[in-house]
Amino acid sequence: MEKKKRSFQMPHTYIIIFWVILVAAILTLFIPLGQYDTKAITYTVNGEEKTRTVVDPDSFRYVLDENGDKVTQAAPLFGTESVGGRGGILNYVFEGLTTGDKSSGAVGIIAFILVVGGAFGVVLRTGAIESGIMRVIDLTNGKEILLIPILITLFSLGGAVFGMGEEAIPFVMILVPMFIAMGYDAIVGIMCSYVATQIGFGSSWQNPFGLAVAQGIAGVPVMSGAWFRIPLWIFFTVLTIVFTMRYAARIKKNPKLSAAYESDQEYREEFAKRGRDELPFTLGHKLVILDVFLCIIWTIWGVVEKGYYIPEIASQFFVMGLAAGIIGVAFHLNDMRLNDIPRAFDHGAADLLGAALCVGMAQGIIIILGGTDPSQGTVLNTILHTLSDGMKNFPPVISAWFMYLFQSVFNFFVVSGSGQAALTMPIMAPLADLVGVERQVAVVAFQLGDAFTNFIVPTSGCLLGALAAARLEWGQWAKFQIRFQALLAACGSAAVILGVLTGLS
Repeated sequence: MEKKKRSFQMPHTYIIIFWVILVAAILTLFIPLGQYDTKAITYTVNGEEKTRTVVDPDSFRYVLDENGDKVTQAAPLFGTESVGGRGGILNYVFEGLTTGDKSSGAVGIIAFILVVGGAFGVVLRTGAIESGIMRVIDLTNGKEILLIPILITLFSLGGAVFGMGEEAIPFVMILVPMFIAMGYDAIVGIMCSYVATQIGFGSSWQNPFGLAVAQGIAGVPVMSGAWFRIPLWIFFTVLTIVFTMRYAARIKKNPKLSAAYESDQEYREEFAKRGRDELPFTLGHKLVILDVFLCIIWTIWGVVEKGYYIPEIASQFFVMGLAAGIIGVAFHLNDMRLNDIPRAFDHGAADLLGAALCVGMAQGIIIILGGTDPSQGTVLNTILHTLSDGMKNFPPVISAWFMYLFQSVFNFFVVSGSGQAALTMPIMAPLADLVGVERQVAVVAFQLGDAFTNFIVPTSGCLLGALAAARLEWGQWAKFQIRFQALLAACGSAAVILGVLTGLS
């Protein structure tokens, strides 16, 4: 009897995170604890003075015991904060889920994902999105591939101008089924939304959450260097457009080449069941689409003018979902009744529950390594010091490239742009002086290293939320993304080296 060959299957995101947790736990056996002192710095953004607590780069020291020996603290197998001072290996899920507050950390992102998922569950229940998608397909009349450059440009501008990130998750829920209905796949939808925002975020000339913070900490004029960054943004945006359009054309020709082919089947079956002719586009549907559009405008205004962040944006989308539900009931869209609003909210939140759990689990990695507080003795502080210290003995071009590589690797542990800037830029800026690299180049290395790995590292809450909205596993996504990541790494390296050679300051 002939044995059937077993094909390789990418492990589930939960399994990948669990293995990383074990690796982090092993590191705690050998890497001693280190800590920094912190200091407050001030900088000006658009005439407004900002204050931020950052590390003192010259203050690193190892934690020593009474005999003067370096201290290592192995992560306990089981334990909470009241046992051994930190969470144990087997507590990583609960501890990760309860980290932070509503404005930052896992708790805020988890709540954001669930609320947005619920709100869009209500919108989708009305059937307005499906009907709208079919109208877009009719209007494009075979030229739907032109939507790719338009959408990537718009979302990249969103990332560049006001630091769009988490806000892209709701759009994934709209664009993914639209592109699948057009004959493409979920990957194209993610590339045109979430990935495009991070391309803009990383090459921005005015991003208030990444660039402004990094330049303020590095002590260079905030929002300076636009002459270098605007062409950089154009280059990386065009690169993303070309890569995505070539990929989309290949998938349109043969959908089975897609890494998302199996997971997209559910969408294809839904569209096949309903049929294009069976989807009316009534006044009620148009009002729901208008509701979504007005929420987008409200969100952009809130972020730019009022500085809205996770709590406010989540509430804005909740209002959108509530309004869509009321419209759906009033116009009897899809035979909606009042009780269908909470049921749809439950269903939408449930669709993104896996992503919310992944955010907490990924945060558990940081907890095992001791957390991100530089003033506490942690393994992460020692890793930060060791990696940065190893860059001192190289020529400027090589040192700048190592800065880019360092920021890319460190983003695995700290995916928050402003958080990573507060931890790394106080060290990278004076290091740049030592090795003969302009501080502005160190900021470019931070920008590119931070943003471009945001759509590959399994510790990114935004990425996991976007993938869950597209019903796509991280392993499936990584199978596709690794090629684009390699291309970005090569171009990012070239950009940093160009910054050194042109004397960017």
